Amino acid sequence: MKELTTDAIRENLATVFEFLQGALEECGAPKKLIRKIRLCVEEIYINIVNYAYAPDTGQARITFDTSGAAGEDPPLCARITFIDSGKPYDPLAKEDPDIGLDLDDTPIGGLGIFLVKETMDNVGYERKDGQNIFFMEKNIDQTAS
Repeated sequence: MKELTTDAIRENLATVFEFLQGALEECGAPKKLIRKIRLCVEEIYINIVNYAYAPDTGQARITFDTSGAAGEDPPLCARITFIDSGKPYDPLAKEDPDIGLDLDDTPIGGLGIFLVKETMDNVGYERKDGQNIFFMEKNIDQTAS
């Protein structure tokens, strides 16, 4: 398992991207998939930055691990976990937005988490020992372009 702990500030997003891109490249994830995961990582990390500790600042811990194996059953799966000690918040508790509405009728907020849920193969949240723990998993198809 790889781990990064950083101050949860916007300026550290590039460091988070570097950490995860290196880990994803190391396990053979295609560039297109890395870009999709990057959007999901940005959504979760920026939510921690904006809401977990506001108006103060705290730390975010991000872990990366894999299970399974390429070309086997179960397939190679990347698991990215975000841990913070901020305010309790389950982003998955909110109902998915109605994406069939006209743009003018669509309420602001909630689309980012919806994107994460639609992009990743599995997501989950728990509050444990005073910490928010959010994970997302994606199967890695190393043959995809």
